[in-house]
Amino acid sequence: MLSLNAPVIAVAQTSAGVVIRDIRVDGLHHIEPGTVFANLPFKPGDTFNDDKASEAIRALYATGFFNDVRVSIEGDVVVVSVDERLAVGSIDFAGIHEFDKDNLTKALNSVGLSIGRYYDKSLVSRAEQELKRQYLTRGYYAAEVSVTVSPIDRSRVGLLFSVVEGPSAKIRQVNFIGNHVFDDATLHEEMQLSTPNWFSWYTKDDIYSKDKLTVDLEHLRSYYLDRGYLEFNIDSTQVSLSPDRKDMYLTLTVHEGEQYTITSVGLTGDLLGREVGLQKLVGIRAGELFSAAKLKSTTQALVDRLGEYGYAFAAVNAEPQVDQVHHTVKLTLRVDPGRRVYVRRINVIGNTRTRDEVVRREMRQMESAWFDSQKLALSKDRINRLGYFTDVEVSTVPVEGTKDEVDIDVKVTEKPTGTISLGLGYGSGEGPIISAGISQDNVFGTGNTLSLNANTSTTARTLSVTQIDPYFTIDGIKRITDVFYRTNEPLYYSSTTDTSFRIISYGADMKFGIPFSEADMVYFGLGIEQDRLDVDASTPQSYIDYVNTFGRVSNIVPLTIGWSRDARDSALVPSRGYFAQANAEYGTPAGGVQYYKTDIQAQYYYSFSRGFVLGLNFQGGYGNGIGSAYPIFKNYFAGGIGTVRGYEPGSLGPRDVTTGDPIGGSKMVVGNIELTMPLPGTGYDKTLRVFTFIDGGNVWGTEGNSVGANGLRYSYGTGLEWISPIGPLKLDFALPIVRHAGDQYQKFQFQIGTSF
Repeated sequence: MLSLNAPVIAVAQTSAGVVIRDIRVDGLHHIEPGTVFANLPFKPGDTFNDDKASEAIRALYATGFFNDVRVSIEGDVVVVSVDERLAVGSIDFAGIHEFDKDNLTKALNSVGLSIGRYYDKSLVSRAEQELKRQYLTRGYYAAEVSVTVSPIDRSRVGLLFSVVEGPSAKIRQVNFIGNHVFDDATLHEEMQLSTPNWFSWYTKDDIYSKDKLTVDLEHLRSYYLDRGYLEFNIDSTQVSLSPDRKDMYLTLTVHEGEQYTITSVGLTGDLLGREVGLQKLVGIRAGELFSAAKLKSTTQALVDRLGEYGYAFAAVNAEPQVDQVHHTVKLTLRVDPGRRVYVRRINVIGNTRTRDEVVRREMRQMESAWFDSQKLALSKDRINRLGYFTDVEVSTVPVEGTKDEVDIDVKVTEKPTGTISLGLGYGSGEGPIISAGISQDNVFGTGNTLSLNANTSTTARTLSVTQIDPYFTIDGIKRITDVFYRTNEPLYYSSTTDTSFRIISYGADMKFGIPFSEADMVYFGLGIEQDRLDVDASTPQSYIDYVNTFGRVSNIVPLTIGWSRDARDSALVPSRGYFAQANAEYGTPAGGVQYYKTDIQAQYYYSFSRGFVLGLNFQGGYGNGIGSAYPIFKNYFAGGIGTVRGYEPGSLGPRDVTTGDPIGGSKMVVGNIELTMPLPGTGYDKTLRVFTFIDGGNVWGTEGNSVGANGLRYSYGTGLEWISPIGPLKLDFALPIVRHAGDQYQKFQFQIGTSF
């Protein structure tokens, strides 16, 4: 008997060699016979002996697939008998409430435990510890995990992880020791972790996390260093847990030190003869308090400027000379531009579906040109704005064997760009809203967009098909094609009477967008449209008069010209920058109705304190008929979210003399001032904010059979904004400042997907 680290390993004694006629394997259930044969050191026709038998046992046992291996010979047939190890046939969980089971399964996979893998007690123990660790990250320090192993069949077992979660530990106190300059409340504002408050159910800021604490310590350090406390240090952090594991207490011991003032700031090193230009980028001055943030922004600005000159590997090192007696610091910024390089090749990596040209045409850094960090950053922003990728990484790679060449690797991570949506919502004043659509933003990887959208509410229904080709020409001219069908049942008429009054519009248009700069685009478009007014006895007299004069059906061939510039830092939650656009529409003689209308809008955002954003919005419109009255179905309306809050949607402006219903007008002016700030208790969470506002505006018309308008309307109020999973949600409470007879008010309003 020959034993080689196995419970039972047997080899028939064969002092003389035997020529193998055949090989038989016994005991396999899940493993393929080919796996065994591949590890055998012999095959039919070879001579079998004890040495080869021992070698076969070692090889099979080393695979880790077997508990027992036996090799024997029956006549001229070699028999390999194996006993397979138990395999994991199923993994299940019980008592799980805090986590999704799929996430826990991934956590087990990370330590190597998965269905189909061989059962190993040590591996299961590591999996158990990993589940406990997952609960610790959520603050469940009392969580208990146990594992039950149950046989499924002869060679498989099922694993059941049972969890008693218990209560999550809440932070009850955050204490500071050693702080004299700034009080506890001020330092608490710089931390994510806090004691429970009204919104902890949303922010989870009362649940301890080591990662969150690390970030908080950096915030505290930055807070002091930005205010001149160069000697600031966090001496210790103590985290204690109550005996019942329900409460946590954080104690931070800090050393503040003294404030340091800068005595001088100098540039040294190789300045490339551009000392004057580089000196203008220094944002920190002698006589100011030391600020780590200003120092960092200054060094980054210098590196970026050198990058624009082609120095891809420039470095700027700050060399402070600290005087601890007088609490001053002398700063020397040593500039090392490195070598100037040009770009040999741009490589696009990671795009399995999107064509290379879709990425390359957004690049502003060209191949065989000098390296320019500003153009490279702009290229990355443009690729990100495509919306086709979850991540875009741009890296500079030196070319081996050269001193003045680099390659640019653009690594993208693609995301699904097709969307099928079905939604149900409710708009104040509009009743139930049902929407459905299918959209593909990157059709076949070409960068084109094709979408079909439909929505319906009590007062309006829309069906549209839109196709966008962002590079209709190689120079970046955009083409937008739209086919639409809309019915509008004016709100007040449909809600107050049983009426069949409707405005039905359908048509198509095509626009071309021509880029004039990185931020500016000019649009030219031409369309064809038919508008039909279905009136009845309850219809406002203004519409009846228009139908009597110009007919029930109007054909329009509008020509449009527009311009837009978007310089905001974010289209969804802007905090700085501005947006402006202007559009003009002309009803050409090719249609039955001639008119013109112009629309302008300007927005400006300014963040004057962390989390506080002042937003200004202005929009205006003016229209007039050419040779006849301005078409009434092109009227402007104001009132409600998006214009002047506190008034019923669309209620401002002229009203019909007969019915008193709003009929809109050919002129509109609206202005908004809005101050947005973090919701108290949520830190600086941009997804949940409160705001206060002042609105003003109105609509005027030229119709003789109308009343109302007479001056601007103003309102003020407050509200809540939440970037919800279904889009931006705004809830407003507004009160009118100016009241006139006939005005219709609405204090509470909400809407999804609006800016002001």
